[in-house]
Amino acid sequence: MDLRAGGFPDKDPWLMGLTGFETFGTPHLTAMALTLAVPLALAAVGRRLGGSVPVVIARLLAGMLLVNEFTYWTVRISQIGLDGWVRNHLPLHVCGVAVLLTVWTLLFRSEKTFEIAYFWGLVGAANAVLTPGGLAVDFPQYRFFQYFIAHSGIVTGVLFATWGLGMRPTLRGMFRAFGYLCAFAAFVGAVNYLLGSNFMWLSAAPPGTVSPFFAAPWPWYLPILAVVGLTMFFVVLSPFLLSDRWRKRVSAT
Repeated sequence: MDLRAGGFPDKDPWLMGLTGFETFGTPHLTAMALTLAVPLALAAVGRRLGGSVPVVIARLLAGMLLVNEFTYWTVRISQIGLDGWVRNHLPLHVCGVAVLLTVWTLLFRSEKTFEIAYFWGLVGAANAVLTPGGLAVDFPQYRFFQYFIAHSGIVTGVLFATWGLGMRPTLRGMFRAFGYLCAFAAFVGAVNYLLGSNFMWLSAAPPGTVSPFFAAPWPWYLPILAVVGLTMFFVVLSPFLLSDRWRKRVSAT
């Protein structure tokens, strides 16, 4: 089976006669720009209007992510059957879980889900937005919109929870999120063994990827990904650590 575009089987009817994705083409650059611009704009609107507006925005974002995800599941099942969906499209990739955790965070402001969604979502989804080399179709196909609504939506939701709802990641939360990731990877590895699947790309590198993190052959890229993942967790936390350090310095003077 040829797993393309996030696990699509060969001769997928969605791919017949469609043009491949152009990395850093105009649609891709536009999607990347919107991934940052939208949460900035929504957070600014929420702060300016105040009241219940941030909560309404959070619920709308959560609803968009859920509708996009459930619609995708429904369409994929209709295309490849339930067995194909279970083997290739269960929400067992990092971003698949991050979508659901982001929705829960936006709806209930849960600190526990926020810290996981923040680190898993920002690192995983941002990388997917920057390097979607395995995406098989380009604008204006449905899969293009679904892919970027999901991945850019994770980034947007997490950043809005941070900037618009005032939620904040912590150093302890970072290590907890990494521990949960390792435990989840062990679970997914067992699922892959039972189903012959490749969730979280634990069995093979994603086809067509341009990400340098998969440059080493399997299984050697797995520990590399773990180190890179923890490093990137620290990178997305660093603005808060630097901010705390600056405030302590200012208050001491």
